[in-house]
Amino acid sequence: MHGSRTATRTRRGLAAAVVAGALLTALTTATSASASTASTPVGGSKVVCTSGKPGLAPTLSQDLADALHGRKGSSALALYDRPTRTRCEFKAGAHFDSASVVKVTVLGALLRQAQEKHRALTPHEVKLTTDMITKSDNAATSALWHQIGAAGIQHFLSLAGMRHTVPGAGKAWGLTQVTAGDQLRLMQLLTTDNTVLTASSRGYALDLMHRVEADQRWGVPAGAPAETSVHVKNGWLPRDTGGWRVNSVGTFTCTGHDYGLAVLSTGNRTMDYGIDTVESAARVVHRDLTH
Repeated sequence: MHGSRTATRTRRGLAAAVVAGALLTALTTATSASASTASTPVGGSKVVCTSGKPGLAPTLSQDLADALHGRKGSSALALYDRPTRTRCEFKAGAHFDSASVVKVTVLGALLRQAQEKHRALTPHEVKLTTDMITKSDNAATSALWHQIGAAGIQHFLSLAGMRHTVPGAGKAWGLTQVTAGDQLRLMQLLTTDNTVLTASSRGYALDLMHRVEADQRWGVPAGAPAETSVHVKNGWLPRDTGGWRVNSVGTFTCTGHDYGLAVLSTGNRTMDYGIDTVESAARVVHRDLTH
C-alpha cells in the first residue's frame, strides 16, 4: 500500500512538472512569423534577442552589448517581455554562485511544501520568510533551508523546471549554482498561472519582493519608469577568490509591459562595481522596452 501511494505521488509530481514545464516553455518560445532575431558579440559571447516588436531585437541586442562591453569579471543575463514577445539572453546557461538570490527559490520550496500538506504558513514561517526576502536575513534563510531540507529544495527545482540549478552543499545555500536562464524561469513561474505554485502562493512571494527594504532596491530596478510595479531580490557575496558576486532578479509591470530580468555577475573588484554592471544592463532594458 505504501508503494502504491508513493507511486501515485510520483506520477502526480511528474505530471505537474510536465504541465508547468510545457506552460513555461510555451511562454519562453512563443514567437510568430513576424518575430525577428538579432545578435551582437561582446566578450567572446553574444547577446541574442528575439522580439515580435519591429526593430526592438536589434536595438536591445546592440544596447545591451554596449552596456556590458569592457566590464571586468563575468556576467550573464536573461530577459522576457510578454506583450512584445521579447527575449534576450547573454551566457544564460553559465553557472554563478547564487548569494542571496537563492532566497526566492527557498521561499518557493517552502510554499510548495505547504501546498502539498494543505496548510497555511505558520506565524513563525511568515516571520522567517518576511525577514528572508525583505531584509535578506541570513539566519532566517538558514533556518528555512534546514527545515525544507535538500530533498524539498530539489523537489521544487524539478517541478519548476530549473534543471540547471545545483543547491549548495550542506548549509552553504549561498553557494547554490544558478544560471540566468533558471532565475528568469523562476520569475516567470511567479507571474504565470501554473501547477507548481497557486495564485495565493505566487501573490505572497511577489508581495514580499515588492516590500524589499529601500537600501536593497538597487540592481535590476535601476531605470524603471516611476509608475512601474517592482518585485526584486538581490544577492551579494565577497569571496577570497573571484572577487564579489553581485546578482539581481526581478519582475516588472507597467502600462503595456509585463517583463522579468535576471542579471548575474562575478569577478567584481568591489560590490559597487558589480552593482554598476547589473544596473548598466537594467537601464538599457527599461529604456528600450518602455520607450
